[in-house]
Amino acid sequence: MNSWPVGLVFPGQGTQRQGMGEPWRDTPSWDITEEVSRATGEDLAELLLHTPGEELRRTDLAQLTVFTVAVMAHAEAVRRGLLVGPVAACAGHSLGEYAALTAAGALPLADAATLVAARGRAMQAAARQREGTMGVLVRAPLTDVEQLVGKVREAGAPVWVANVNGPGQIVVSGSPEAIEHISEEASSIGARMIRLQVGGAFHSPYMEPAAEALRIALKNTAFAPRHTPVVANVDAEPYSGDGDWVELGTRQLTSPVQWERSVHTLTGPLGCRRLVEFGHGRTLAGLIRRIVPETEVVSVDSPDALDKLQP
Repeated sequence: MNSWPVGLVFPGQGTQRQGMGEPWRDTPSWDITEEVSRATGEDLAELLLHTPGEELRRTDLAQLTVFTVAVMAHAEAVRRGLLVGPVAACAGHSLGEYAALTAAGALPLADAATLVAARGRAMQAAARQREGTMGVLVRAPLTDVEQLVGKVREAGAPVWVANVNGPGQIVVSGSPEAIEHISEEASSIGARMIRLQVGGAFHSPYMEPAAEALRIALKNTAFAPRHTPVVANVDAEPYSGDGDWVELGTRQLTSPVQWERSVHTLTGPLGCRRLVEFGHGRTLAGLIRRIVPETEVVSVDSPDALDKLQP
């Protein structure tokens, strides 16, 4: 039987879709929707089965649905005894960090869901205070993107690097005018921009009001003193009970998501030979294959996909 170290990864906002809960509704793990609903005051069954995709773009609802499907998928794999090999670490992309903390045993489900709800509300409120948006620059190296972003910001248009997702995929975040300026200049660094359908300039200083609100919620939450390592977005370092998640979670809202470095941490120092993505879609699997092509990656986005975890 394969006993190689395994890393578990969880996607973030943007992977939500109408009906995304449908594949899971007949599994025992569907009961998780009731627990998340009690913790947050939202009807997760309705959100996951019937709510239109346009409504799910709302930041607070998007985060709750993506989180719930991710933890359901992981819980079903655990229930069926399909996680073969020792779990060396967990990591999540942005919002996915809360599913990672849940899977790692750092947070009980209800506490994590409560934080996700607080985070989503805070980010939505911050976005209403200051209009912002995001875009993905593809085919350009990070150094070139950083130089372009710096030039545009020096010219008075607020914009920052928000996500370093992988080779040739860098997300920028800022005012609509700044993102438009970056889009116009993208060809100068051999890149093109894909606009993201998001409700704010996430992972940038525009989220400072949200960070302060989230800090209060994080301070009122007890994290387990020991748990499976979780690789943090802000510095790509693993923490297994020694991390200050109040600070890490707060900084995450205004700092770049270091996803490429996080994947290298999982497959390098932590020795993960296989990475398993839990949640809707296969976004992270695509990024991981670009970052570390030699690493096996499996996406569990439906109960049928659980069969891929068989030894």
